[in-house]
Amino acid sequence: MLNIGWAHAGPSILAAFLASLVEFVEALTVVLAIGSVRGWRDALLGTAAALGVMLVLVVALGGALTRIPLGDIQLVVGALLLLFGLRWLRKAILRSAGVIPLHDETAAYGKEVEMMRKHRVQSGGWDRIAFAGAFQITMLEGTEVVFIVIAIGAGGAGLLLPASFGALAALLVVIVLGLAVHRPLANVPENMLKFVVGVLLSAFGSFWFGEGVGVVWPGADWSILALVAGFLAVALLAVPLCRAQTAARPAITTNP
Repeated sequence: MLNIGWAHAGPSILAAFLASLVEFVEALTVVLAIGSVRGWRDALLGTAAALGVMLVLVVALGGALTRIPLGDIQLVVGALLLLFGLRWLRKAILRSAGVIPLHDETAAYGKEVEMMRKHRVQSGGWDRIAFAGAFQITMLEGTEVVFIVIAIGAGGAGLLLPASFGALAALLVVIVLGLAVHRPLANVPENMLKFVVGVLLSAFGSFWFGEGVGVVWPGADWSILALVAGFLAVALLAVPLCRAQTAARPAITTNP
């Protein structure tokens, strides 16, 4: 990783860590609800099975990408990563501006608990509902983690390892916190994390898409930092603009 350069490896680790942290926190909320209502054994088995599937996907897809020309990968993955990052950034801007409500992990936990209580808890044996529910949510949230790790790893030679390291670190943090508190991580500043991740993914996507179409970036890899600063500045300016537009909307509709 030292041969890659921290201009690439550092942001790759950070982007993968923060994006994975958000997804794993959301998965943890549901797994905690399932385990508390239906028992921990099958909930944890479902989670472990999904994590195993995701690990196989990362290894298999990461190996397959090495056989595709780097320019083609950067063009396709860069475009997808840019769209993915802009989607996260758009939601984070709208939530920061108060246009759409913030995500509430406590409310999500309560909703999942009520849903699990509607199904009869099986006494002994294998609880398929607990296993399937934990597997499904872990795979659902984990699919985005796999995509981000693969996309970041496809941006350059040797980047799959630091991206995987960032995602693994996020997983370990969430597991430790989940074991320690046994409750939803409602105090995690999820919208701020999505704001930062949206900026990072948009910057990476722009950089790699540009390389895929033959753009010669000034400063080479260090241009990523300039792109991060640019996307961050635009996003921060967009928040008060969206807030002001939302506040002015009722006054506009009442005028003839």
